[in-house]
Amino acid sequence: MSTPARRRLMRDFKRLQEDPPTGVSGAPSENNIMLWNAVIFGPVATPFEDGTFKLVIEFSEEYPNKPPTVRFISKMFHPNVYADGSICLDILQNRWSPTYDVSSILTSIQSLLDEPNPNSPANSQAAQLYQENKRV
Repeated sequence: MSTPARRRLMRDFKRLQEDPPTGVSGAPSENNIMLWNAVIFGPVATPFEDGTFKLVIEFSEEYPNKPPTVRFISKMFHPNVYADGSICLDILQNRWSPTYDVSSILTSIQSLLDEPNPNSPANSQAAQLYQENKRV
């Protein structure tokens, strides 16, 4: 059955294939358009450089009006990533907009790897280390 959420996800997937952003990729599971697997490659000149980080994105039928649930399945030590892999990122919570698509979600997470937000820590130990060792 084709629902608005599923049609939108097909468009998101098509756009991701036709105009893939650098350093990220994603695709729906073989049998479920509402469940995606994604990969983010660690940004250059960061502690994550040369890393390959896997994520799972779960969409509800309310997408794009409600954000998906995104979590790392790769182990992450990052100020804005909880121990269970959940991500503390404003566009996945209170700053969500239906204009965001899978591509913009993944590039935002990639940017978060490069520029953590220590003022909203999900991992206080990682946030403290980041603050103490920030690049000048």
